[in-house]
Amino acid sequence: HLPEPPKGRTVVIGAGKAAAAMAEAVEAHWPADAPMSGLVVTRYGHGCKEPLKRIEVVEASHPVPDAAGQQAAGRILASVQGLTGDDLVLVLMSGGASALLALPAPGITLADKQAVNRALLKSGENIQSMNCVRKHLSAIKGGRLAQAAAPAEIVTLMISDVPGDDPSVIGSGPTVPDATTLGDARAILRRAGIAVPESAS
Repeated sequence: HLPEPPKGRTVVIGAGKAAAAMAEAVEAHWPADAPMSGLVVTRYGHGCKEPLKRIEVVEASHPVPDAAGQQAAGRILASVQGLTGDDLVLVLMSGGASALLALPAPGITLADKQAVNRALLKSGENIQSMNCVRKHLSAIKGGRLAQAAAPAEIVTLMISDVPGDDPSVIGSGPTVPDATTLGDARAILRRAGIAVPESAS
């Protein structure tokens, strides 16, 4: 399922409990003479036994995000900026990606995201509803990663952990257009009895 190497650079990024294993497979099958670099973030204890040669693996918290995930998400977003149409962004997504890519939107703090995430996990809401809210608190989810990577080619390889396998829900869809609205997210929070952080209202 790997694409052909591009004329320009290949940047591999990813998140999820299987992200390190996916990155290891990419390294093993990518042509040795084709330039490639990258960064993926996975859950604590799910990294590679040995460091990879071309893709950095960072571990962070799941299911409640932490500062390590926030820092990794910020680096991932920065790594895809300034690319050209000759470049390729290879995105590796698997279960747990939404919590691991914890980059708050402007005006939102990591503490806000942690509090809402904990409340959502206790609320009984389904993964589609939880990820709808997560998208609207994020600077990287809901297609924002793809916007930052333009005009580079983007290929996203996903391992689905959600019913229906909707790409916009897996990992909260960093490279997929978002059909949900801020009103949808607020309605979910109201239904679940979760207070919206003042900075997000």
